Amino acid sequence: MNKLALYCRPGFEKEVAAEITDQASNLGVFGFARVQDNSGYVIFECYQPDEADRLAREIPFNRLIFARQMIVVSDLLEDLDPADRISPIVAAFEELSPHVNFAQSSELFVETADTNEAKELSTFCRKFTVPLRQALKKQGWLSAKATQKSGQFLHCFFVKPNCCYVGYSYVDNHSPLFMGIPRLKFPADAPSRSTLKLEEAILTFIPRKEENKRLNENMIGVDLGACPGGWTYQLVKRGLFVYAVDHGKMAASLHDTGRIEHCAEDGFKFQPPKKKKVDWLVCDMVEQPSRISLLIGKWLLNGWCRETIFNLKLPMKKRYQEVVLCLENLAVMLAEQNLNFDIQAKHLYHDREEITVHIALKP
Repeated sequence: MNKLALYCRPGFEKEVAAEITDQASNLGVFGFARVQDNSGYVIFECYQPDEADRLAREIPFNRLIFARQMIVVSDLLEDLDPADRISPIVAAFEELSPHVNFAQSSELFVETADTNEAKELSTFCRKFTVPLRQALKKQGWLSAKATQKSGQFLHCFFVKPNCCYVGYSYVDNHSPLFMGIPRLKFPADAPSRSTLKLEEAILTFIPRKEENKRLNENMIGVDLGACPGGWTYQLVKRGLFVYAVDHGKMAASLHDTGRIEHCAEDGFKFQPPKKKKVDWLVCDMVEQPSRISLLIGKWLLNGWCRETIFNLKLPMKKRYQEVVLCLENLAVMLAEQNLNFDIQAKHLYHDREEITVHIALKP
């Protein structure tokens, strides 16, 4: 029980390794990350036994930027017999069970990494799930209700057809999604695929029970760098009136809604109309992350918006360090003005060389 597996977008393993090392050291837990470039996952091995379980409970998953999932795992099971993979997998879960009450487990995910090579295992994983679930239920596990707010999900993470990790994640501190990936459908009437980034961001950062309260027809939004309107579309769909700021053209379908005003201006120079209370600012401009951070900070400090979702485009090198610097600078700017705020950041599934940040000012 001294290993964590963390899933990620292929190519971002070093960022996950740096982040989990920092987060663990903040809790006084030390170890090392096993990183294989473009593998889509990282194994963090703690120096002391049982500390991986502590990390899985105490590191707030929603504060991890680059990890899609966080699970406590066994040692790698290798050379599994194709005629009977189930027995050693069940035995590995049994070795974990004295430390964790798997009677509180509610779901089983048989997963792979999000790589083209690993996806070749997806059909096998899907077929393997049913017999493995039956075998685990015979142990008295997977019997808890899926709606419970505590307990575990069980995971079987295949890296090759005959090699896997087995483990668990905590229901109150993980991604409830298979492979940590949301399955969103591109709306046929959306102007661009970038719309999925903002949809995923809203689903990630805004609790579903609060969405109608925080995004509705009584609100005004501003979209900086709006063309052709993928992000504006998500706000309009939720009823907001949007000032779409961009020198480029907006999709005619958005004009037809009567819920946008196109402002052909520079997003860095635009200011909200006077006597208009702007609730939301969204921004997906291709620009240096430090410059975007300063722009967002200006809007919040001037009281031009109360809540914002924006993207930070990442540099080729030192991506994690740049993210930490930008977020720290923003936090300092807001704290110096005695503003109460909540800030979250995530490398979303629909993000590429960028992360998405959400900041909400609080009363």
